[in-house]
Amino acid sequence: MRPLILTILLLLSLAVASQPDMVRPFKDCAVQGSCTIYDYKAKKWLYSDSDDAFKATLPASTFKVINTLIALETEVVKDETEVVKWTGKTDTTNYGYRPEIYRDLTVKEAFEASAVWVYLDLAEKIGRAQYHTYLNKSQYGNGDLSEKGEDFWNFGPLAISPVNQIEILIKLYEDKLPFSKRNMQIVRQIMITEQNDLYTIRSKTGWSRLGGKDTGWWIGYLEGKDNVWFFATRISKDRSTYNPNFSSCRKEITKNILKQLKAFD
Repeated sequence: MRPLILTILLLLSLAVASQPDMVRPFKDCAVQGSCTIYDYKAKKWLYSDSDDAFKATLPASTFKVINTLIALETEVVKDETEVVKWTGKTDTTNYGYRPEIYRDLTVKEAFEASAVWVYLDLAEKIGRAQYHTYLNKSQYGNGDLSEKGEDFWNFGPLAISPVNQIEILIKLYEDKLPFSKRNMQIVRQIMITEQNDLYTIRSKTGWSRLGGKDTGWWIGYLEGKDNVWFFATRISKDRSTYNPNFSSCRKEITKNILKQLKAFD
């Protein structure tokens, strides 16, 4: 009996050791929030906070993933190389002073730089009716576009949960969103933020400043040699709380957990 008991204890210890500590990285960064991960190979969900994983909030600039798909599908832009002419409009109150984006930009550059003015211009051309159609078909968030302003992804009641963010990303990975394969491939390509011989990360950040709160997102997926790991990390703090690492913590927390899962190996 003793060898059997020792075997069971060993298996239990290995099982515990294989579980990542998904809470400590948030404490180290001194932020609230959650990290939700989907292990594609094992078909397994991992949560640092299972309640928060299903709580829907504004998508902020993570909306640019589906926004770009909609712009391509509606032929508002033809591809990622199309140049959007500088409109001369700035919004330094809501988005800060960013002189590096106040110029003509390609769709790819606008996505990478999160150039709000470009996507406000595209939103006017797309129109709410087409947004309603594609968001409903994609089962994206609550689909609430009642906010009157064109930047409804940063202000208003439109909301999406971390779990739903990952569901959208899985459909994008599998070519199962209601867009052409060509357009999904274009968006997957412009989402690449890190790439080497071992892995590729496709992702998008987001940051909203509503209701006295800073809310930061990092969503995407890591394609390794034998698995794909989908992630949606959302952190928050009171705007009055000084934390110079708030922006970088979105990625640091996620990568810490992915490293524990040996996703980079």
